[in-house]
Amino acid sequence: MTAFDYDVLYIGSGHGTFDGAIPLAAKGKKVAVVEQDLIGGTCPNRGCNAKIVLDSPVALKRHLEEVHGIVTGDVAINWAANQEHKHEVIAGLPDFIQGLLDSSNVDILFGRGTLVDNHTIKVNGEEKTAENIVISTGLQSNRLDIPGSDLAHDSEEFMNLSEMPARVTVIGAGYIAMEFATMASAAGSEVTVITHGDQALRAYHQPYVELIISELESKGVKFVRGVEVEAIVGGANGLVVRGADLSVDTDWVLDATGRNPNVADLGLEEVGVKYNEKGIEVDDHLRTSVSNIYASGDVIDKTQPKLTPTAIFESTYLMHTFAGETTDAIDYPVIPSVVFTSPRVAKAGITVSEAQANPDKYTVVENDLSGDWYRQVDKETVGKNTLIFDQDHKLVGATEVSNKAEDVINALLPAIEFKFGATELERMVYLFPSIASQAWGQL
Repeated sequence: MTAFDYDVLYIGSGHGTFDGAIPLAAKGKKVAVVEQDLIGGTCPNRGCNAKIVLDSPVALKRHLEEVHGIVTGDVAINWAANQEHKHEVIAGLPDFIQGLLDSSNVDILFGRGTLVDNHTIKVNGEEKTAENIVISTGLQSNRLDIPGSDLAHDSEEFMNLSEMPARVTVIGAGYIAMEFATMASAAGSEVTVITHGDQALRAYHQPYVELIISELESKGVKFVRGVEVEAIVGGANGLVVRGADLSVDTDWVLDATGRNPNVADLGLEEVGVKYNEKGIEVDDHLRTSVSNIYASGDVIDKTQPKLTPTAIFESTYLMHTFAGETTDAIDYPVIPSVVFTSPRVAKAGITVSEAQANPDKYTVVENDLSGDWYRQVDKETVGKNTLIFDQDHKLVGATEVSNKAEDVINALLPAIEFKFGATELERMVYLFPSIASQAWGQL
């Protein structure tokens, strides 16, 4: 029997890795992680954690605007101080995660890992072998293939801005585009959002997305829809974003046109791991086309949302697989998602469009939340949700636009995932008053 250096070797150290690697090593497996950058990957260092710190004053500012008159005085975001606070919160995360790996006896191999064969990875010129290999290299920002694309910036650069530019132009209509347009506007920037199509946040219920756009427009954000950006050029006073019948003067451009899987220069072709423009192809056990090589996290081509909770679930599933605790195929739970605009939009389970397309299977109930007494406490100006029920009146989907949409969807998630009926719902006693108690009251 071949003696390997490791039982499992992971390429990449994000949530698709460490949430499973740590308990796997604690079970006695010999585990290694290859990382060429910061331990923890995108989410702790240049994604979710950084974003939510920067957004916190934005959400507070919106709340103060809505209760203006009760709370008096002007409120402005000090972006430099916001950045400083962000660094205070996230700077220690790589060392913290590395400490967890170290304390579990996971070997960390710093450098770029490249597949040599189906059991071997080369790191810094040294070859390491493993019985199983997991590719968890995540995504990277897409860059427009147009003249002047080098004048645009990505999401990481936005979140590292020491000062907010006076004029910011956002190219794209996904969650990064909408969230960062919200932040820049709240921080005092003149914001223009340019979208290739007519819709933003296409995965979300469009009437709710349009409410968010209307809110942003009321705060001065300009939306230019259905335009192909053709070039970014230097102007007499900053930059100019150009397209057909388009010329936008700006100081700073965010390229938020999507994210692509990190599959280049890993040796995938050489060992026969199949992938496409959406990511690495896997089966229902997260195996690639090479039977002992697996993939986890955002690098996978999958229908599930490419989110941190999905990566954590996949990493944990692989841990149980490698520990010999399951041979079952992965069974994904209901995975919620949220866009941290002001207000937020969040969803879980069956979508409104799917329910409307199948009226024989689902009942769609929309609620205007503006009259809810608890929403009036904070004087929320935008609040709607849509609940989807099956034929047995069990909740199977929900979407909401409001300042607390993520909390509402989290509160409803157990009912959707575990298919609670009337008996189970009666057993749920929530703190009152709270947003969760109000959400459950609608069921």
